Amino acid sequence: MDASKCRRPGGGRKSHAQTEPRLAADLDSLVEPATRGDPESPLRWTCKSLRVLAKQLQAMGHDISYPTVGTLLRQAGYSLQANQKAREGKQHPDRNAQFEYIYAEIQRQQSAGQPVISVDTKKKELVGNFKNGGREWRPQGKPQRVKVHDFLIPTKGKAIPYGVYDLTRNAGWVSVGIDHDTEAFAVNSIRRWWRTMGRRVYPRARTLLITADSGGSNGARTRLWKWELQKLATESGLSISVRHLPPGTSKWNKIEHRLFSFISKNWRGRPLTSLAVIVNLIAAARTRTGLRVRCELDPGRYPEGAKISDTQMSRLNIARERFHGDWNYTIHPEGRKPR
Repeated sequence: MDASKCRRPGGGRKSHAQTEPRLAADLDSLVEPATRGDPESPLRWTCKSLRVLAKQLQAMGHDISYPTVGTLLRQAGYSLQANQKAREGKQHPDRNAQFEYIYAEIQRQQSAGQPVISVDTKKKELVGNFKNGGREWRPQGKPQRVKVHDFLIPTKGKAIPYGVYDLTRNAGWVSVGIDHDTEAFAVNSIRRWWRTMGRRVYPRARTLLITADSGGSNGARTRLWKWELQKLATESGLSISVRHLPPGTSKWNKIEHRLFSFISKNWRGRPLTSLAVIVNLIAAARTRTGLRVRCELDPGRYPEGAKISDTQMSRLNIARERFHGDWNYTIHPEGRKPR
Protein backbone atom coordinates (compact mmCIF):
# COMPACT_ATOMS: atom_id res chain seq x y z
CA MET A 1 0.00 0.00 0.00
CA ASP A 2 1.21 3.50 -0.88
CA ALA A 3 1.67 5.21 2.48
CA SER A 4 1.24 8.58 0.81
CA LYS A 5 -2.42 7.76 0.11
CA CYS A 6 -3.36 6.79 3.69
CA ARG A 7 -5.81 9.19 5.37
CA ARG A 8 -4.10 11.31 7.96
CA PRO A 9 -5.41 11.20 11.59
CA GLY A 10 -8.54 13.32 11.94
CA GLY A 11 -9.18 13.35 8.22
CA GLY A 12 -12.38 12.41 6.45
CA ARG A 13 -15.96 13.51 6.79
CA LYS A 14 -16.92 14.95 10.18
CA SER A 15 -19.73 13.34 12.19
CA HIS A 16 -23.05 15.10 12.73
CA ALA A 17 -22.21 15.47 16.41
CA GLN A 18 -19.11 17.45 15.47
CA THR A 19 -20.65 19.61 12.75
CA GLU A 20 -23.96 20.25 14.54
CA PRO A 21 -23.36 20.66 18.29
CA ARG A 22 -27.09 21.25 18.99
CA LEU A 23 -28.20 18.02 17.29
CA ALA A 24 -27.95 15.73 20.33
CA ALA A 25 -29.83 18.14 22.57
CA ASP A 26 -32.56 18.74 19.98
CA LEU A 27 -33.04 15.00 19.42
CA ASP A 28 -33.24 14.40 23.17
CA SER A 29 -35.89 17.10 23.53
CA LEU A 30 -38.03 15.41 20.87
CA VAL A 31 -37.76 11.90 22.31
CA GLU A 32 -38.51 12.96 25.91
CA PRO A 33 -40.43 16.25 25.61
CA ALA A 34 -42.24 15.87 28.94
CA THR A 35 -39.11 15.81 31.07
CA ARG A 36 -36.33 17.36 29.01
CA GLY A 37 -37.94 19.60 26.43
CA ASP A 38 -40.93 21.68 25.54
CA PRO A 39 -44.19 20.11 26.79
CA GLU A 40 -45.86 21.63 23.74
CA SER A 41 -43.52 19.78 21.37
CA PRO A 42 -45.20 18.63 18.12
CA LEU A 43 -44.20 15.07 19.04
CA ARG A 44 -45.88 15.15 22.45
CA TRP A 45 -48.76 12.99 21.16
CA THR A 46 -47.20 11.64 17.96
CA CYS A 47 -45.62 8.28 17.10
CA LYS A 48 -41.85 8.84 17.46
CA SER A 49 -40.67 6.82 14.47
CA LEU A 50 -37.20 7.44 12.99
CA ARG A 51 -38.71 9.10 9.92
CA VAL A 52 -40.88 11.44 12.00
CA LEU A 53 -37.94 12.35 14.24
CA ALA A 54 -35.76 13.07 11.18
CA LYS A 55 -38.46 15.27 9.69
CA GLN A 56 -38.77 17.29 12.90
CA LEU A 57 -34.99 17.67 13.17
CA GLN A 58 -34.86 18.86 9.57
CA ALA A 59 -37.50 21.47 10.43
CA MET A 60 -35.19 22.60 13.24
CA GLY A 61 -32.38 23.19 10.72
CA HIS A 62 -30.48 19.90 10.85
CA ASP A 63 -29.40 18.07 7.69
CA ILE A 64 -30.01 14.48 8.79
CA SER A 65 -31.52 11.23 7.50
CA TYR A 66 -33.64 8.76 9.46
CA PRO A 67 -30.92 6.00 9.53
CA THR A 68 -28.57 8.51 11.14
CA VAL A 69 -31.25 9.31 13.73
CA GLY A 70 -31.33 5.62 14.64
CA THR A 71 -27.56 5.55 15.01
CA LEU A 72 -27.58 8.63 17.26
CA LEU A 73 -30.36 7.19 19.44
CA ARG A 74 -28.47 3.95 19.99
CA GLN A 75 -25.28 5.88 20.80
CA ALA A 76 -27.23 7.92 23.34
CA GLY A 77 -28.48 4.77 25.09
CA TYR A 78 -32.00 4.62 23.68
CA SER A 79 -33.71 1.39 22.56
CA LEU A 80 -37.17 0.29 21.50
CA GLN A 81 -39.11 -0.63 24.65
CA ALA A 82 -42.66 -1.53 25.58
CA ASN A 83 -44.57 -0.20 28.59
CA GLN A 84 -43.84 -1.91 31.90
CA LYS A 85 -46.45 -2.29 34.62
CA ALA A 86 -44.69 -1.10 37.75
CA ARG A 87 -46.66 1.78 39.26
CA GLU A 88 -49.14 0.73 41.91
CA GLY A 89 -50.34 4.14 42.96
CA LYS A 90 -50.23 5.53 46.47
CA GLN A 91 -49.10 2.96 49.02
CA HIS A 92 -51.37 2.37 52.02
CA PRO A 93 -49.57 3.04 55.32
CA ASP A 94 -50.67 -0.36 56.70
CA ARG A 95 -49.70 -2.30 53.59
CA ASN A 96 -46.79 -4.22 55.11
CA ALA A 97 -48.63 -4.79 58.38
CA GLN A 98 -51.56 -6.32 56.49
CA PHE A 99 -49.28 -8.66 54.55
CA GLU A 100 -47.67 -9.80 57.80
CA TYR A 101 -51.12 -10.28 59.32
CA ILE A 102 -52.26 -12.38 56.35
CA TYR A 103 -49.10 -14.51 56.45
CA ALA A 104 -49.55 -15.23 60.18
CA GLU A 105 -53.20 -16.17 59.61
CA ILE A 106 -52.27 -18.55 56.79
CA GLN A 107 -49.64 -20.23 58.93
CA ARG A 108 -52.06 -20.65 61.82
CA GLN A 109 -54.81 -22.06 59.57
CA GLN A 110 -52.50 -24.52 57.83
CA SER A 111 -51.02 -25.69 61.13
CA ALA A 112 -54.54 -26.55 62.26
CA GLY A 113 -55.16 -28.57 59.09
CA GLN A 114 -57.82 -26.16 57.86
CA PRO A 115 -58.19 -25.04 54.22
CA VAL A 116 -56.67 -21.82 52.86
CA ILE A 117 -57.57 -20.57 49.38
CA SER A 118 -56.66 -17.63 47.19
CA VAL A 119 -59.38 -16.39 44.83
CA ASP A 120 -59.72 -14.00 41.91
CA THR A 121 -61.18 -13.49 38.44
CA LYS A 122 -58.81 -14.10 35.54
CA LYS A 123 -58.93 -11.78 32.53
CA LYS A 124 -62.12 -12.20 30.51
CA GLU A 125 -61.59 -13.82 27.11
CA LEU A 126 -63.50 -13.45 23.85
CA VAL A 127 -64.58 -16.82 22.49
CA GLY A 128 -63.74 -17.31 18.82
CA ASN A 129 -60.93 -17.58 16.30
CA PHE A 130 -59.06 -14.57 17.66
CA LYS A 131 -55.33 -13.94 18.06
CA ASN A 132 -53.94 -15.19 21.36
CA GLY A 133 -50.57 -13.91 22.53
CA GLY A 134 -47.53 -16.18 22.44
CA ARG A 135 -46.19 -18.76 20.01
CA GLU A 136 -46.40 -22.53 19.59
CA TRP A 137 -44.69 -25.03 17.31
CA ARG A 138 -46.26 -25.42 13.87
CA PRO A 139 -45.02 -26.44 10.40
CA GLN A 140 -42.80 -23.69 9.02
CA GLY A 141 -44.70 -21.10 7.01
CA LYS A 142 -48.08 -22.32 8.23
CA PRO A 143 -49.16 -20.10 11.15
CA GLN A 144 -52.63 -20.41 12.60
CA ARG A 145 -54.81 -17.91 10.75
CA VAL A 146 -57.14 -15.88 12.94
CA LYS A 147 -59.50 -12.92 12.59
CA VAL A 148 -57.97 -9.51 11.99
CA HIS A 149 -60.28 -7.68 14.44
CA ASP A 150 -61.27 -8.74 17.95
CA PHE A 151 -64.99 -8.04 18.03
CA LEU A 152 -67.39 -9.94 20.26
CA ILE A 153 -69.26 -12.70 18.44
CA PRO A 154 -72.75 -12.66 20.03
CA THR A 155 -73.36 -16.36 19.40
CA LYS A 156 -70.10 -17.29 21.16
CA GLY A 157 -69.89 -14.58 23.81
CA LYS A 158 -67.06 -14.32 26.31
CA ALA A 159 -65.56 -16.53 28.99
CA ILE A 160 -65.12 -15.37 32.59
CA PRO A 161 -62.70 -17.65 34.47
CA TYR A 162 -62.96 -17.39 38.27
CA GLY A 163 -60.25 -19.30 40.09
CA VAL A 164 -59.82 -20.90 43.49
CA TYR A 165 -56.29 -21.92 44.45
CA ASP A 166 -55.62 -24.23 47.41
CA LEU A 167 -52.37 -22.91 48.92
CA THR A 168 -51.70 -26.06 50.92
CA ARG A 169 -52.34 -28.72 48.27
CA ASN A 170 -51.18 -26.76 45.19
CA ALA A 171 -54.45 -27.48 43.45
CA GLY A 172 -56.71 -25.20 41.44
CA TRP A 173 -60.36 -24.95 40.54
CA VAL A 174 -61.70 -22.68 37.80
CA SER A 175 -65.34 -21.94 37.01
CA VAL A 176 -65.78 -20.55 33.50
CA GLY A 177 -68.79 -18.25 33.54
CA ILE A 178 -70.62 -16.91 30.51
CA ASP A 179 -72.76 -14.14 32.00
CA HIS A 180 -71.39 -11.47 34.39
CA ASP A 181 -68.54 -11.34 36.88
CA THR A 182 -70.72 -10.62 39.90
CA GLU A 183 -70.30 -11.33 43.60
CA ALA A 184 -72.85 -14.15 43.29
CA PHE A 185 -70.76 -15.76 40.53
CA ALA A 186 -67.59 -15.43 42.62
CA VAL A 187 -69.10 -17.08 45.71
CA ASN A 188 -70.78 -19.78 43.65
CA SER A 189 -67.35 -20.63 42.22
CA ILE A 190 -66.06 -21.07 45.77
CA ARG A 191 -69.16 -23.15 46.57
CA ARG A 192 -68.52 -25.41 43.60
CA TRP A 193 -64.87 -25.83 44.63
CA TRP A 194 -65.93 -26.79 48.15
CA ARG A 195 -68.54 -29.33 47.02
CA THR A 196 -66.35 -30.83 44.32
CA MET A 197 -62.85 -30.72 45.81
CA GLY A 198 -62.63 -29.00 49.18
CA ARG A 199 -64.77 -31.07 51.53
CA ARG A 200 -63.34 -34.30 50.16
CA VAL A 201 -59.74 -33.38 51.08
CA TYR A 202 -60.69 -31.46 54.25
CA PRO A 203 -63.34 -33.70 55.84
CA ARG A 204 -62.74 -32.21 59.31
CA ALA A 205 -62.78 -28.58 58.25
CA ARG A 206 -64.65 -26.15 60.46
CA THR A 207 -63.15 -22.95 59.10
CA LEU A 208 -62.16 -21.67 55.66
CA LEU A 209 -59.63 -18.87 55.13
CA ILE A 210 -59.92 -16.85 51.92
CA THR A 211 -57.32 -14.37 50.69
CA ALA A 212 -58.65 -12.00 48.04
CA ASP A 213 -58.06 -8.64 46.38
CA SER A 214 -59.71 -5.53 47.77
CA GLY A 215 -61.68 -4.83 44.59
CA GLY A 216 -63.71 -6.56 41.92
CA SER A 217 -66.41 -9.15 42.53
CA ASN A 218 -64.71 -10.18 45.80
CA GLY A 219 -64.06 -6.62 46.99
CA ALA A 220 -63.71 -5.62 50.62
CA ARG A 221 -66.46 -2.98 50.39
CA THR A 222 -68.99 -5.04 48.43
CA ARG A 223 -72.16 -5.87 50.33
CA LEU A 224 -73.32 -8.63 47.99
CA TRP A 225 -70.00 -10.46 48.42
CA LYS A 226 -70.56 -10.69 52.17
CA TRP A 227 -74.24 -11.59 51.73
CA GLU A 228 -73.39 -14.47 49.42
CA LEU A 229 -70.63 -15.65 51.77
CA GLN A 230 -73.19 -15.71 54.58
CA LYS A 231 -75.32 -18.11 52.56
CA LEU A 232 -72.32 -20.31 51.81
CA ALA A 233 -71.26 -20.34 55.48
CA THR A 234 -74.72 -21.45 56.57
CA GLU A 235 -74.97 -24.12 53.85
CA SER A 236 -71.53 -25.59 54.50
CA GLY A 237 -71.34 -25.11 58.29
CA LEU A 238 -67.98 -23.38 57.84
CA SER A 239 -66.89 -20.18 59.50
CA ILE A 240 -65.45 -18.25 56.54
CA SER A 241 -62.63 -15.83 57.30
CA VAL A 242 -61.63 -13.32 54.61
CA ARG A 243 -58.31 -11.49 54.50
CA HIS A 244 -58.13 -8.85 51.78
CA LEU A 245 -54.87 -7.73 50.22
CA PRO A 246 -54.22 -4.00 50.64
CA PRO A 247 -55.39 -1.75 47.79
CA GLY A 248 -53.07 -1.66 44.77
CA THR A 249 -51.38 -5.01 45.49
CA SER A 250 -53.43 -7.42 43.38
CA LYS A 251 -50.34 -8.76 41.62
CA TRP A 252 -49.21 -10.23 44.95
CA ASN A 253 -52.26 -12.47 45.15
CA LYS A 254 -50.95 -16.05 45.21
CA ILE A 255 -53.42 -17.24 42.59
CA GLU A 256 -51.94 -14.88 40.01
CA HIS A 257 -48.51 -16.47 39.81
CA ARG A 258 -49.28 -19.97 41.10
CA LEU A 259 -52.32 -20.72 38.91
CA PHE A 260 -53.29 -18.07 36.36
CA SER A 261 -49.77 -17.65 34.98
CA PHE A 262 -49.57 -21.36 34.12
CA ILE A 263 -53.00 -21.31 32.50
CA SER A 264 -51.88 -18.43 30.28
CA LYS A 265 -48.67 -20.28 29.44
CA ASN A 266 -50.59 -23.44 28.52
CA TRP A 267 -52.89 -21.72 26.02
CA ARG A 268 -50.43 -19.21 24.57
CA GLY A 269 -50.58 -18.96 20.82
CA ARG A 270 -53.83 -20.94 20.62
CA PRO A 271 -57.08 -19.31 19.56
CA LEU A 272 -59.81 -19.86 22.16
CA THR A 273 -62.34 -20.97 19.57
CA SER A 274 -64.98 -22.40 21.92
CA LEU A 275 -65.88 -22.74 25.58
CA ALA A 276 -64.93 -26.42 25.41
CA VAL A 277 -61.44 -25.47 24.20
CA ILE A 278 -61.08 -22.97 27.07
CA VAL A 279 -62.21 -25.49 29.70
CA ASN A 280 -59.89 -28.19 28.37
CA LEU A 281 -56.87 -25.90 28.11
CA ILE A 282 -57.37 -24.66 31.68
CA ALA A 283 -57.77 -28.19 33.03
CA ALA A 284 -54.61 -29.31 31.21
CA ALA A 285 -52.36 -26.77 32.95
CA ARG A 286 -49.55 -28.56 34.82
CA THR A 287 -46.29 -27.73 36.57
CA ARG A 288 -43.24 -29.73 37.59
CA THR A 289 -44.07 -28.94 41.21
CA GLY A 290 -47.34 -30.85 40.98
CA LEU A 291 -50.03 -28.28 40.19
CA ARG A 292 -53.29 -29.88 39.08
CA VAL A 293 -56.33 -27.94 37.90
CA ARG A 294 -59.99 -28.86 37.57
CA CYS A 295 -62.19 -26.69 35.40
CA GLU A 296 -65.92 -26.71 34.65
CA LEU A 297 -68.31 -24.47 32.76
CA ASP A 298 -70.79 -22.47 34.82
CA PRO A 299 -73.81 -21.79 32.57
CA GLY A 300 -75.66 -19.90 35.31
CA ARG A 301 -77.05 -16.39 34.94
CA TYR A 302 -75.76 -13.71 37.31
CA PRO A 303 -77.55 -10.42 36.62
CA GLU A 304 -75.84 -7.21 37.63
CA GLY A 305 -77.28 -4.55 39.88
CA ALA A 306 -78.42 -6.63 42.88
CA LYS A 307 -78.71 -4.49 46.01
CA ILE A 308 -78.35 -5.51 49.63
CA SER A 309 -80.28 -3.37 52.10
CA ASP A 310 -79.18 -2.13 55.51
CA THR A 311 -81.66 -4.56 57.06
CA GLN A 312 -80.05 -7.48 55.27
CA MET A 313 -76.58 -6.32 56.31
CA SER A 314 -77.68 -6.18 59.93
CA ARG A 315 -78.55 -9.89 59.72
CA LEU A 316 -75.02 -10.93 58.81
CA ASN A 317 -73.36 -13.10 61.44
CA ILE A 318 -70.07 -11.31 60.97
CA ALA A 319 -67.19 -10.66 63.36
CA ARG A 320 -64.63 -8.05 62.38
CA GLU A 321 -61.02 -8.16 63.54
CA ARG A 322 -59.61 -5.34 65.64
CA PHE A 323 -56.92 -4.73 63.04
CA HIS A 324 -58.57 -3.33 59.92
CA GLY A 325 -61.99 -4.87 60.30
CA ASP A 326 -62.75 -3.61 56.80
CA TRP A 327 -60.10 -5.99 55.41
CA ASN A 328 -60.26 -8.77 57.99
CA TYR A 329 -63.50 -10.40 59.07
CA THR A 330 -65.16 -13.77 59.66
CA ILE A 331 -68.68 -14.75 58.62
CA HIS A 332 -70.16 -17.52 60.77
CA PRO A 333 -73.10 -19.79 59.91
CA GLU A 334 -76.47 -18.49 61.04
CA GLY A 335 -77.17 -19.44 64.62
CA ARG A 336 -73.52 -20.02 65.55
CA LYS A 337 -72.21 -17.66 68.18
CA PRO A 338 -69.09 -15.80 66.98
CA ARG A 339 -65.97 -16.52 69.01
